[in-house]
Amino acid sequence: MSSLDPIELEILWQRLISIMDEVDSIIVKTTFSTILRESRDFACILTDKWGRSLCQSQLSTANFSAVYPLTAKSLLAHFPLETLREGDVLATNDPWLGTGHLPDYILLTPVFFGGKLVACLGTVSHMSDVGGHPGEIEGDDVFSEGLCMPPFKLYEAGAENQMAFDIIGANCRAPDLLLGDLRAMAGAAVIGARRLVEFLEDYQLDDIETLAAAITERSEGIMRQRILELPDGVYSYGLDIDGYIETVHLYASVTVEGSEVTVDYSGSSPESYHGAINSSYNSTLSSTVYPFKCALVPEVPNNEALFRPIRMIAPEGSILNAKFPIAVKARAKTTNNLNQVLFGALWPIFKERVQASNGAIWPWVLKGVDPELGSFLIDMLPHGGRGALPQSDGMVPVAYPNNSTITPCEVLESQSPILFTKKELRCDSGGPGQYRGGLGQVIVFKHVGTTGITFSLTPDRITTLPMGLAGGKPGRIGKVVINGEAIFLFPAITLEPGDVVELHIAGGGGFGPPEARSIEQLRQDLEMGYISSEGARKDYRVELE
Repeated sequence: MSSLDPIELEILWQRLISIMDEVDSIIVKTTFSTILRESRDFACILTDKWGRSLCQSQLSTANFSAVYPLTAKSLLAHFPLETLREGDVLATNDPWLGTGHLPDYILLTPVFFGGKLVACLGTVSHMSDVGGHPGEIEGDDVFSEGLCMPPFKLYEAGAENQMAFDIIGANCRAPDLLLGDLRAMAGAAVIGARRLVEFLEDYQLDDIETLAAAITERSEGIMRQRILELPDGVYSYGLDIDGYIETVHLYASVTVEGSEVTVDYSGSSPESYHGAINSSYNSTLSSTVYPFKCALVPEVPNNEALFRPIRMIAPEGSILNAKFPIAVKARAKTTNNLNQVLFGALWPIFKERVQASNGAIWPWVLKGVDPELGSFLIDMLPHGGRGALPQSDGMVPVAYPNNSTITPCEVLESQSPILFTKKELRCDSGGPGQYRGGLGQVIVFKHVGTTGITFSLTPDRITTLPMGLAGGKPGRIGKVVINGEAIFLFPAITLEPGDVVELHIAGGGGFGPPEARSIEQLRQDLEMGYISSEGARKDYRVELE
């Protein structure tokens, strides 16, 4: 064990986290695209010199943080430590080395102190456009989805790799956004590296190896202890999700044995050739370990060592371990449901630390050229209702299982020719239960420009139900309506002037039998507009005025 006592460890660890929080803040202030500046679809991670993660900014996207150590080790295998120089920035967006689809660029900046490499500072960021076809769900293979950059140096000894910037810029629709965001991510890491050097100087340390050992040993130890407290056994659950064209089945068998867990996804659907909803191994792994972190050690800052006791099996060729070069751009449509499969299997032993199925995330992109605004490209990440918990109702639409934020309507209206006419909670959409599922939402906007624009949407839970737990009922499924007509296929859609888009996003599942919900709670739901009199009669068999 490390010689650091718990108080000293906490002080040093929190100082490292504060450095990453500053990097996080810089990214928000200096990036250009709405997906980063407004929606915060990025992460900032500190690793030791071997690429083993130690901490992240407190608002980092959780799945990115879990994947990053795997990608960092791959980058360092391509560029060994002894070849790195101060000012280098390594990068890739390879879906099978990184987070699972091409829009996510992973950067690694080596940090030097006293002439030697002491750590690595990394960022993962979802870029607005990386080329390829304009849709999100549909695609023949990964080659059609954009430019894939194998491990390369974005910067060499502090100088831009001009060829890399030229190639990336020449292969996307919005080069100013993409290249500006890449420069901003790299620049934020430079400030983070300076702060880490200041940290070492303040505490008169030569490196962070002793601190890293203390963080990893204690983190792994507490995760093993929490797993050890769970009853041994095999727990399983299956869940149907929308897929695309055809329904997809996810199945997990979870074995708890001593201080270790094995999650086996054998029995899940094979990879899909009907849509870009396939997940690479890395992406599935990050979505698998995250629920265990949330349920068992929510108080411990995120780091790689927490996940060492968790083993995952995902058969190659399944939708959760898809093979190159299959289409993967909309992989989150699958992986965002994995937490619900795991909680479905483990709620009897996780107890109050689970939640029912949620109403999903509906990412959409608008792009085009407007006579007044010029060329534009904007993103929005609206969510459905959260699933209910064993002790409380589900939350209204907030990000889950990731922690992105919603782009304000006013920002999108200022940067594109659309006008929002409605954004409200969706009455009766929360799954009935002793604890009600969170409500979904309705978003309506109109194309008020003068030329056609491209609309790319990835909806979820429009054909399958957000399931409840412990007798709780499903939330209401979603629907997409354009000019009064419901649609179920989502290639890139051209919106003409005057077109109206309605997004009715699903609610979360309920927890516990609906008959156990009190009359007082139902009356409050009615007063707040969460349920209607008809909904109370139908879902709870109660007459309310």
